[in-house]
Amino acid sequence: MKIIRTLALMSCSMLLFTGCKKFLDINDDPNNPLTVKESLMLSPIEAATSTLVVGGTSTNVTAYWMQHLSLNQQAPNLESYYITNVDVNNTWSYSLYTTVFQNVRVLINQATAAQRYEYAGLGQALFAYNLAIAADLWNNIPYSEGFRMPQVTKPKYDSQEAMYITIQQLLDSALLNLNKPGSKVVPEADDYIYNGDIDQWKKLVYTLKARYYLRLSKAPGRTAALQADSALTALAKGFGSNADNAFVPYPGTGSASNPWYYNTGEASGGVVLGQSFVDSLKIRQDPRLPVIATKNKAGEYVGRGVNDIPVADPKMLSAVNSFYADAAAKLYLVTYSEALFIKAEATFIKSGAAAAAPVYKDAIAAHMSMLGVPAAAQQTYIDSRPELTAANAVQQIITEKYIADFLSPEAYNDWRRTGYPQLKPYVGSTAKGIPRRWPYPAVELLTNPQPDQKATINDRVWWDTNN
Repeated sequence: MKIIRTLALMSCSMLLFTGCKKFLDINDDPNNPLTVKESLMLSPIEAATSTLVVGGTSTNVTAYWMQHLSLNQQAPNLESYYITNVDVNNTWSYSLYTTVFQNVRVLINQATAAQRYEYAGLGQALFAYNLAIAADLWNNIPYSEGFRMPQVTKPKYDSQEAMYITIQQLLDSALLNLNKPGSKVVPEADDYIYNGDIDQWKKLVYTLKARYYLRLSKAPGRTAALQADSALTALAKGFGSNADNAFVPYPGTGSASNPWYYNTGEASGGVVLGQSFVDSLKIRQDPRLPVIATKNKAGEYVGRGVNDIPVADPKMLSAVNSFYADAAAKLYLVTYSEALFIKAEATFIKSGAAAAAPVYKDAIAAHMSMLGVPAAAQQTYIDSRPELTAANAVQQIITEKYIADFLSPEAYNDWRRTGYPQLKPYVGSTAKGIPRRWPYPAVELLTNPQPDQKATINDRVWWDTNN
């Protein structure tokens, strides 16, 4: 697969910003970047989104905080909320702002100028996806002045509220471009996610719109009913089955391996599954347990408690199983099950528990089907779940979504937004419970001091108003 080449060349994925130009061509102006084909830009941007962002440090950290994962090491560490400004440098400076944002802006501008609207639309969708991750981690971030070097060397920070307006605008622009008549040059195999299937991209964009609408269900100045309405309208044109799932495939050879293969492997320093997560699956006799977790050396499913002392042999604890952590495993960016859980919650907000119940059950079934759980086992589990009521609906929906969003950044976002699942935090940290956000990176503190940087990991982002 071409992803092998792309990942091997990730060090040069800053295509237009690190001097990747023809060798020894003295007629090239070093102050002006060369034009690079859209097909050569799209692949690295998608690979970076999957490998460096969704499978990178950002989700690796929040997976500990959400107790999907546990670190069999002595505190202080990331699991005990010890996260420094230096720890987040790479995600901000390299993964997001340089590798993704800079390159995707060039892709959009160049494709628009050449009337290659499919490439422009894909770029806008990927920009929105990554912009939401940045805003959700840091709240206020540089955007309106963030890409105007060298004219602006210390860009101001735009509010998270402004970023969410921009995210929806980018997705709307993506739809406009994707609905235009076909261009002469279109994405094909260089699109790892859908191989150039524009209809699938439209479904993804609508599903993303629903995700970000519902994210603001408790945001200041928004109403849950309006956000739910908007989400349901978008979902009507969104994902309709697991065939629509957005993922990046990995060949599993060399550097072209799923990042969770490295994040959770033996060389990662004792990464195992969290006790509360494993126990919740065991208590409910969830048939997904053997797909998600490995048995320990004693033949049992055992997770590590967030306050436990390290065990001498990590193999006495369960690790992440191959569906998520094999070198050749797919890395999912958005799934049909997530779309259905969004629909279930939005339906509950608008129409109540009875209307939401069948959608909620379909959401569980969609995730189980994705994992290959037999239909009979799916039905047995679904039948065992309590009926949704006005009192328990959000808790039940989000708790099941938390399982379906295993190793996804959405689990952390939903926890902040709703308070579910109810997690017991690490005891002994200076943090006031599970952190609500990331600290700003050290590189920004040094080169672009801004008032926003006074925020701590205990401070909430704009849309996080859950008590």
